[in-house]
Amino acid sequence: MTDPCEISVVRWPGRTRSAEDGLAALLAAYHLQTETEKGAGVADVDGLPDRYRAEISDPRSAFADDVVLVALSGSATVGCLVVTAPADGRSEIKRLWTDPEFRGRGIASDLLGAALAHTAESGAGTVRLSVWNWRTAAIALYERFGFTVTESWDDRDQLVCMERAV
Repeated sequence: MTDPCEISVVRWPGRTRSAEDGLAALLAAYHLQTETEKGAGVADVDGLPDRYRAEISDPRSAFADDVVLVALSGSATVGCLVVTAPADGRSEIKRLWTDPEFRGRGIASDLLGAALAHTAESGAGTVRLSVWNWRTAAIALYERFGFTVTESWDDRDQLVCMERAV
């Protein structure tokens, strides 16, 4: 029997439909929270921009060329992270999210560590990410993993761009 407090990080898509449903729920929570933090809160997924709704409704297609890592507690999907396929020697980390009920257990660190291991195996020389400047805990996590702030490749206000060598 699996300890329900034990967390495992696996590559998605996995074997169970519940992990897919759980990933969609995590992506929805991520995007809804982000829109709220940006001051553009919406009532539900239907109010999100098309590109985010596409990720939620069909993550398999939205991330077909990427690697999606999920953290599982038993059969529940409690965290996620996307690593883009390398392009020009660089991968990007996106959508790091942990279910708020499971925060403080090292899940984000485990997902980030697994993502960095994957990028090293994939041949990428650099991994980058962007994070909203108000997400100070996430920025501190990325800095602990060796990411440094770099010149922005994205013109959205309040977005911090970071990278590190693999």
